[in-house]
Amino acid sequence: MAETSAVVGLRCEYLVDPLGIDERSPRLSWRLETGRRGARQAACRIRVASTAEKLASGDADRWDSGRVAGSATTHVVYQGRALEAREACHWDVEVWDETGAAIRSRPALWTMGLLAPEDWSASWIGVDPEVYRRDPDSIEPTLTEPGSAGMFRREFDLPPAVLRATLYATSRGVFELRLNGGRISADIFAPEWTDYFKRIHYRTYDVTQLLLPGRNALGVLLGDGWWSGYVGWQETRGRYGSLENSVCLQLEIELADGRRMTVATDPTWRCSTGPILSSDFMMGERYDARRERTGWDRAAFDDATWLPARAVEAPSAPRVFQPSEPVRITETLKPVSAREVCPGVWIYDLGQNITGWVRLRMSSLPAGTRLVLRHGERLNPDGTLYTENLRRAKATDTYVARGAILEVFEPHFTFHGFQYVELTGFPGTPPEGTVTGCVVHSANAETGRFECSHAGINRLWLNGAWSQRDNFLSVPTDCPQRDERLGWMGDAQVFLRTASYNRDVAGFFTKWMIDVEDAQTPEGVFPDVAPRLHQGLGFVGLDDLCGAAGWADAGVIVPWTIWRVYGDRRIVERHWRAMTSWLDYLERTNPDGLRTRDLRNNYGDWLCIPTDTSFRTHSPMKNLLATAYWADDAAKVARMARELGREAEAGRFTAMFEHVRSAFIREFVRDDGTLTVETQTAYLLALAFDLVPHSLRTRVAEHLVANIRELGWHLSTGFIGISHLNPVLTLSGHADVAYRLLQQETYPSWLYPVLHGATTIWERWNGWTEADGFFDPQMNSFNHYSLGSVGEWLFRHVAGIELDPDVCGFQRFVLRPFTGSGLSFAKARYRTMHGDIESHWRRAGRELTWDVVVPPNTTARVYVPAHAGSLVTESGGPLESALGVDSVADTADFRACEVVAGEYHFRSVIGA
Repeated sequence: MAETSAVVGLRCEYLVDPLGIDERSPRLSWRLETGRRGARQAACRIRVASTAEKLASGDADRWDSGRVAGSATTHVVYQGRALEAREACHWDVEVWDETGAAIRSRPALWTMGLLAPEDWSASWIGVDPEVYRRDPDSIEPTLTEPGSAGMFRREFDLPPAVLRATLYATSRGVFELRLNGGRISADIFAPEWTDYFKRIHYRTYDVTQLLLPGRNALGVLLGDGWWSGYVGWQETRGRYGSLENSVCLQLEIELADGRRMTVATDPTWRCSTGPILSSDFMMGERYDARRERTGWDRAAFDDATWLPARAVEAPSAPRVFQPSEPVRITETLKPVSAREVCPGVWIYDLGQNITGWVRLRMSSLPAGTRLVLRHGERLNPDGTLYTENLRRAKATDTYVARGAILEVFEPHFTFHGFQYVELTGFPGTPPEGTVTGCVVHSANAETGRFECSHAGINRLWLNGAWSQRDNFLSVPTDCPQRDERLGWMGDAQVFLRTASYNRDVAGFFTKWMIDVEDAQTPEGVFPDVAPRLHQGLGFVGLDDLCGAAGWADAGVIVPWTIWRVYGDRRIVERHWRAMTSWLDYLERTNPDGLRTRDLRNNYGDWLCIPTDTSFRTHSPMKNLLATAYWADDAAKVARMARELGREAEAGRFTAMFEHVRSAFIREFVRDDGTLTVETQTAYLLALAFDLVPHSLRTRVAEHLVANIRELGWHLSTGFIGISHLNPVLTLSGHADVAYRLLQQETYPSWLYPVLHGATTIWERWNGWTEADGFFDPQMNSFNHYSLGSVGEWLFRHVAGIELDPDVCGFQRFVLRPFTGSGLSFAKARYRTMHGDIESHWRRAGRELTWDVVVPPNTTARVYVPAHAGSLVTESGGPLESALGVDSVADTADFRACEVVAGEYHFRSVIGA
């Protein structure tokens, strides 16, 4: 790390230069970067101005904090003058470090959105149904058939001098916005998924540079998305009560002479259908390029045959800012192979299971040539495409060529989960470059990387990282390929700590937690999936999709984790009533402290071995799991209550925890340390949630190990137990068993799928086995992150980067690696809100070398693996006299010390 200093990473509400926010007290964050040992922020000054020019000149007319002593660099609340709709806020930070030197950041920006209903003058418009009748080749949408995408346009005139132009846009459906012949943004599937009866997102775009003097044209392509398309496994579309998509746009233009113009949607806009004959997330897209309306998004296009748009009733739900990163294409992949499996049928292998679509590139195909793309995750034994596990999802894109010299096609309003794509209809042999895979997901930044000396473990971590990318698409879905793709809460909560190491998910889960609370019942019951699915024909309804143990509890676990990882108190404050209402419900329905009543769907340790996929039944194991989660919810809420200064509630929920804990011990814990339910997950939850007498913890852990040993050193946990398996073993003194499970190669194990070609995490341990081939396709996803939650353990206990037990947000943290057998090195980098933590250990025999980086403005408690009484050095000198090192002490198998920011190079001798 360089010793020169810089202030970087300026963010507002976790986002870089967000436009159109509706938070009236936004929080600002930044990082100090330098390699100097002991570097820290001693004071800061925040300046916020209405223009970039004022900020540069020192005129902070919105807020000047003055010099404020302290180290705070995250969640610093704006305290300037009251913010109004549409206002621009240009800001920077000046930092004084511990030497007294001043460092000023580059400027950043946020803008305010439309904060009240009266700020909107635009009307909601949809396609006039007469359009479908006049265009016999188009498709009018039905409950079972996706319809042709609507097209809208409007021309307007501008004088030559435009100061600023801002477009506010929302829809029921998803849009692609165009201005003067080009896309306005790289955003995909906007606005994103919410419960449309509770809130609808709007997006804000600065389009100043896209406007032209004179005549301009604004256009919209409008697809079904989550609003009217297929969602989940239901047999009909229109989960939110309508098949009619509608859009609401408001372009506000500030002219140099002080005048303002507004171009807004109303029935004077023109509408039509076009080349997108149908497009649905599950079913795919049908695109006929011969129907393209060339120039439709430019001025002077002849829209005489288009019809006036239809005025549509405005929704009652408020329009709100989306507090998370948009969905975008983040990477493209070239196929690693292409084979003709039978005449005219080509199979392309992208080498990686992804979420997204294929970009087709074609030259001089005859007009009317029909190309069909089908997508799948695996191949059949004969090399053909395996699609049975997609259930009703067709995952098929069709393109009809227009006969141009060069044609490029990408679908607009669909996505698929696939590694393999089947192309048919191409005349002859497709040339290289015909197929490109486009990776699509919520564009949250990568924050973590892990690597070790074992290639299989590296692939395992990468598989988890890919499954996260593939399934974090607006909400944390279960799978991206079959007819489901829902925000299952149990799947998300077990993976959340892993997710937070891999990528910056603060904004993503801030948005999703709003969806979770929106779906909470009046009785306080959290849902199993979020956003909520509303009733439609043949739909089971909300009451059958809420309250499940391990799933509904995510309503507590998500705010807890975001608070712990990012130091975010606001998410706790804003969902406090939701969390306490949930605990009130549990207490009200289970007064004896055992969560055995009103369990709704009861999934248990989903997909454990042996598998029990019943979810309407009760069992001792399910009762144990439910009671354990109740206890853990109460403990977490009690801790959060203390953080918020709610001492009375902290006492109440602590007492609730003790009551449930006592009931758990009476019902499930025997005097010899065995449990009445002897599964790995039962032991794991009892230990992880502190639900056994302290005098029995060692014996309970030994019984857990005995269970693993009896299974030939194999795991048997499902979704709920898996995230606790290796952490509990490690912290119970059995890191050797955790390493043995990690490196197990035979079924069931983490490495079994890796050794059989997996590039993502499978839904089930036996998704495919040598003995039985593919499992039942009715529930057999090959891209489902839950069982990949071992990634948390790789960062926390192999690399050793861990939260401090008492301090949130990594401003103080723990470095303590467990250097298990079978690995000669492990290294990880994790970008916190304060900067990058790095850990890289190498072992040769009993000699250990360990390099770490503690970012500026933080401190760490470091545990150097060391044999008792052996010499430990830092940068070649005794540890005790090293610069920035303090409080050296011996602990079991470690030499512990406190360190300030900087790079450190430890050497030690470890036990055999």
